[in-house]
Amino acid sequence: MLWAGEPQESLREAQTALQSGDVGTAIRLYREFLKSYPNAAEIRSNLGAALVQDGQFAAAVTEYNMALQQLPNNLRVRMNLALAYYKLGRLPEAVEHLEVLHKLQPLELKPALLLADCMLEANRPAKAVEVLTPLREEYPDDHAVVYVLGMALMKDNRIPEAQALLDRILSDGESAEAAFLLGQSELLRNDLVAAAGHLARAVKLDPKMPWVHTLYGQALKTAGKVEEATVQFNEELKVNPYDFTANTEIALQFLQDGKPDEALSHITMALQVRPDDPGALYQRASIHLTQGLTGQARQELEQLIRDYPSFSEAHAALARVYYKLQRTADGDREAAEARRVREEAQKQLEEKRNSPPAKKQLR
Repeated sequence: MLWAGEPQESLREAQTALQSGDVGTAIRLYREFLKSYPNAAEIRSNLGAALVQDGQFAAAVTEYNMALQQLPNNLRVRMNLALAYYKLGRLPEAVEHLEVLHKLQPLELKPALLLADCMLEANRPAKAVEVLTPLREEYPDDHAVVYVLGMALMKDNRIPEAQALLDRILSDGESAEAAFLLGQSELLRNDLVAAAGHLARAVKLDPKMPWVHTLYGQALKTAGKVEEATVQFNEELKVNPYDFTANTEIALQFLQDGKPDEALSHITMALQVRPDDPGALYQRASIHLTQGLTGQARQELEQLIRDYPSFSEAHAALARVYYKLQRTADGDREAAEARRVREEAQKQLEEKRNSPPAKKQLR
């Protein structure tokens, strides 16, 4: 659609302002234009791009969604919408659009890498491997594909395959990615000293690499260096404010320090990434209980044990809530269920330890 006269001039001015870095003027001009032409989907998409440049991701999501309603087959608008959701830490919504893009263009690099990244953040490494494996064949020399696929394979406990990719990265010489994967490998083997050494090197080589501070923090915390670990988790949040593990760890630290409001802000961020994670949901209920929101904590814990009936800690916490509410019979029931679940888990563990190893078949 073409616009004559003043509207066309307004669009040119908006584009010129955007190219010169005057994002505020571009946003104002685009919005003025859209008052007269609200169905101009391409211009609304341009406004979304300007809002992204200005860091207004929530407003950009609104504009991109409106544009996509009129241009449902426009892959560029859908990709920009997915990116805006990603920047907001709203990964389930980002994944919804990235999966559409990946289905339409399975070998397109950008949506596949971003989708794999979302899958790793959501603790779904097998899905990340599924997305990236075809790209490994299509882009054999692409460093990002090799690195993210290697990390996904390690998280999925497919160590030999991950090691083959790690060897490929190591053959190119020292890099932050290689040090990160080496640290991840050593952490899986529970060699904390070696893991911390590699991850410290990765941090030094590229302090802005996603996940490196979190993994280093996990290694330090497992080694009993809690204060140093907390520093790393905070550093991760400077790079990626929505990192799930860093947010849950910082939330736990704030709760232990008697700062439930700060803890709640971090666990809320974590739940944007993994809204159904039982551990994060349990943390949120614990924070609400500390804040004196007993009724809300009760509802959250009741829902949690409905969804995860084998979550013994949730049963025990709900028992404490019931006792606080003077619902003694309900408290006794949940306390007994917590014991039963723990005993059953212990029994299964002992049976697994005592079971004879599977016999190897003769060839």
